[in-house]
Formats: sequence, C-alpha cells, structure tokens
Amino acid sequence: MSSLVLKLGPHERVLVNGAVIENGERRARLAILTPNANILRLRDAIHPDEVTTPVRRVCYIAQLALSGDAEPEQAARQMLAGIGQLAQVFLDSDSRRHLDDARHAVGVGDCYRALKQLRALLPREARLRSAAGAPT
Repeated sequence: MSSLVLKLGPHERVLVNGAVIENGERRARLAILTPNANILRLRDAIHPDEVTTPVRRVCYIAQLALSGDAEPEQAARQMLAGIGQLAQVFLDSDSRRHLDDARHAVGVGDCYRALKQLRALLPREARLRSAAGAPT
C-alpha cells in the first residue's frame, strides 16, 4: 500500500480533508494512508491576492478543489480549460509533460498531483513574463 509522507517543520500547518492541522514544537513525519485524501501545505497555498497569472489561476482552482471550497466537477472543467490554454503557451517538451500529467491527474480526480505538476510551471511562467516585460 502506498502512502503520502508529509515531513512537517515545527508549527507548520497542513490542510487535510478541510481540517487545518498544526505540527507541534518538533519536526514530524506523517504517513497519510487514506487514498484520495485532500492535502495542502499551507506554506504552499496561493492567497487570492496572488492569483495574478494564468498558471497561478489554474493552481488556485486546484487548491480550491483540494480545500473543499469548489465543487469537484466544476473545478475539473475549469482546470482542464486552463490547462488547454497553458498548452498554447508552454511548447517545450518538459512543460508539455507537466501539462499532460496535470491533465491526466484532473481526469482521475487527483487534484493534489495536478497542483504539483502545475506548480512546476510557475518558475517558467515567471521567466516568460519577465522576458516579455510583463509584471510577475
């Protein structure tokens, strides 16, 4: 049986199936055994004010689905539409692989994996926007 292993620093917070959990004074390692549990590290969470770029927008939708703040089917449709738009901009093979993996993850209902794949595009998006002279 595979599981997700979370390594938490002191006082680090994580959202698990809608519940915020805060670690204690020491580092901890937790194994999440429940399949399809919705997990989001709050240090990785995108604040609504930070949703200023196309990749961040799709990441935010995935985050809302993980937190239970978005209806899963509607979030999946929005994520797939956003991934399709991103595929028109990110043309290199590595970015395409991340987009394909994100699309597949959305298709099987794995928003955590989709978010992880999409977050890998954030530095690339920042470089593209910087090269184009757009604010990041």
